[in-house]
Amino acid sequence: MELPHAWHLLPHYQNKPIALVFISHIKLLIPALLVMILGACGFTQLKTASHPHENTVTQEESEPEQTLAAQLYENCFSPNEGVDNTSLQALDLWDRIRHGYALNLDSNKRVEHHLQRFMNRPQHIELASTRGALYLHYIVNELEVRDMPLEIALLPIVESTFDPFAYSPSRASGMWQIIPGTGKMLGLKQGWWYDGRRDAVASTHAALSYLQKLNKRFDGDWLLALAAYNSGAGTVNKAIRKNKKRGKPTDFWNLELPKETKHYVPKLIALSKLILTPDQFGLKLIELPNEPYFAEIDVTAQIDLSQAALLAEISMESLYALNPGFNRWATDPDGPHRLLVPFEKANTFKRGLAAIPQNERVKWQRHTIVAGETLSHIAQTYGVSVAALKSINHLKSNSIRQGKTLMVPIAQRGSKHYSHSAPQRLARNQSANVGKGKHRVTHEVKAGDSLWKLGQMYKVRSRDIAKWNGMASRDTLPLGRKLVIWVDGAETDSFVRKLSYSVRQGDSLSTIASRFSVAINDIVRWNQISRKRYLQPGQALVLFVDVKG
Repeated sequence: MELPHAWHLLPHYQNKPIALVFISHIKLLIPALLVMILGACGFTQLKTASHPHENTVTQEESEPEQTLAAQLYENCFSPNEGVDNTSLQALDLWDRIRHGYALNLDSNKRVEHHLQRFMNRPQHIELASTRGALYLHYIVNELEVRDMPLEIALLPIVESTFDPFAYSPSRASGMWQIIPGTGKMLGLKQGWWYDGRRDAVASTHAALSYLQKLNKRFDGDWLLALAAYNSGAGTVNKAIRKNKKRGKPTDFWNLELPKETKHYVPKLIALSKLILTPDQFGLKLIELPNEPYFAEIDVTAQIDLSQAALLAEISMESLYALNPGFNRWATDPDGPHRLLVPFEKANTFKRGLAAIPQNERVKWQRHTIVAGETLSHIAQTYGVSVAALKSINHLKSNSIRQGKTLMVPIAQRGSKHYSHSAPQRLARNQSANVGKGKHRVTHEVKAGDSLWKLGQMYKVRSRDIAKWNGMASRDTLPLGRKLVIWVDGAETDSFVRKLSYSVRQGDSLSTIASRFSVAINDIVRWNQISRKRYLQPGQALVLFVDVKG
């Protein structure tokens, strides 16, 4: 299975510190050792509670280089003031998550409905767990530091099945599904090179900070905070005010909220119940060691991602899986200047990085401006954005002069090598197998086009056009953009152009349809005219003509 549908679960134990290898091979001795060690430190024995929200624990964030054994030692003999270390008893990350539950997991019809749906789709949980294995330890650490319910670590399963490349019809992006406006409010950078909404670290910080803010706004009610995360605080407040006027309860379960939001919170609760007692529901979870999967490395400057993958001795798929925020073949020249690499590859990457000067981490082309060239033309030629060219060359406007030179960053390897860059993800979407009896046409966007109009024209759903082209249903269509549309039929290599046709003397719908090889019904639909009325000379018609490539 290819990324991003699954991350192939990179081996957890390859090249581990010897302390971890030792621990992983004495499972039979672990319970006895922990009783002796943790008992001496005054820890209480981990237990399964009937109401796990009563057993909330917190833990100081550990340094990435610490092994589990080192954590046990440090917290045993140098306890951090005000920190409950009982979560360190959990040698499996699932146990650690369960021990930090803090929500009320009581059942009702809505919860039971989603619990049954999850039970009927065990492959959904397996897929989410496989993807989430890369990020869950980091998320759990962040939640514990903030003293938040650890059920929230499961929220990306509800949002995106832990797919950092997920993009919804509402323009929400990343595993936490943050929309552009909210991302901007939360300080997440969004540009040509980089989108912080997909960055595993940045998006987690933003999402958790937002949830904390919402929780405070709703007086510590996590269910209302979660509902507001889905539909907006204004929507939840409006529902609360409405219930107050009617003398009704104002808790989540009694509010009149959008359908999606009414099911959003029950999904998380159902999922939490499933993870709490998987055996009860016939679910077998993949093993998740309670240790960091990745390390954050400061690279100090822009670097070609193919070079970074070579230095870390990992595949491009693995690098993009941990660094999904980067849209192109290199990191953003303006930052963030950090990369995530598998924990066991951190030192290898650091040594390789130190041996390469900053000016050799990206390949550069010196371009001499010739007469008639524009910044836009140069950017298109090299596959970079105008904004990137301006930033790199410290240009304050789009004005350029003949004979001057520009420094242009170029990829060290072919575009297909950068498997999860934005262009390659788009190419995969556009080439997706949509079923038998379909052929691909290319439509160049003209003035007045919209996804809805194109859906009507090609007799397909507008949301499908958006999906094929990596867009959201509400996105505007830039003039000149070429869209791929899959329509009924067996023809191939088609290219559709929008034409404005002025009706001539003697023209009829039939003669025009025959001349341009289109259907009469389509001409009627495109122009919203009646078949019963005669065409008038000079009347303007819009036609979409299939030009064979």
